[in-house]
Amino acid sequence: MTRNGEHRLLVVEDEPDLRELLRYNLEAAGHAVTAVETGAAALAAWAELAPALIVLDLMLPDVPGTEICRRIRAAASGAAQPAIIMVTAKGAEIDRVVGFELGANDYVVKPFSMRELVLRVTALLRAREGAQRGASAKPRHVVGPLEIDADTFRVFVSGDEVHLSSMEMRLLLYLAENRGRVRTRADLLEHVWGYRPDVSTRTVDTHVKRVRDKLGEAGVLLETVRGIGYRLVDEAR
Repeated sequence: MTRNGEHRLLVVEDEPDLRELLRYNLEAAGHAVTAVETGAAALAAWAELAPALIVLDLMLPDVPGTEICRRIRAAASGAAQPAIIMVTAKGAEIDRVVGFELGANDYVVKPFSMRELVLRVTALLRAREGAQRGASAKPRHVVGPLEIDADTFRVFVSGDEVHLSSMEMRLLLYLAENRGRVRTRADLLEHVWGYRPDVSTRTVDTHVKRVRDKLGEAGVLLETVRGIGYRLVDEAR
């Protein structure tokens, strides 16, 4: 946030008219907005400003938006991770899945409703603040051999560190905060990815499988409840 309590946002869009329209509407919603047109400028602005959220076009003239997302997710950690909304003309499910796997929180297909995008930005910012409050209130979860440190965004299994992506960490942390309770796919998409889904996607299943594989012996603690969703349990059944 800025000193006035408003959120600092970064818009990355090479179409001048759309870039200015995004800037205008997000500023009208009460945010401090920096808008750039290239991937190089986006990386420089992100490093300098540490925005809370980035609206990121995928088709940029120099560096693809997917690469920008990958670099930010690899370089940032913990509270320094911004929420990312990918904006693109591609709408196939495989494109959305790839975007989510790279660490995007949301995916908007052109042409889109500006009002809807502003609402999605608001939802993501609220989810981000809630996650940060939850991490400070309950910084450590221990479940059998699994230890999750929400304060440093680190995970250990039997004392050995396991490296998760930002999205995988948020997924595991949310399940840990709701330990023993079944979370549906829709609930996970809303609270981990930050919005209520209006499309069918296997994104949650893909991320759960990847987390389970990375956790090794502790992966059995991440249970599938057939036809409903997932839960983290204290011991395998």
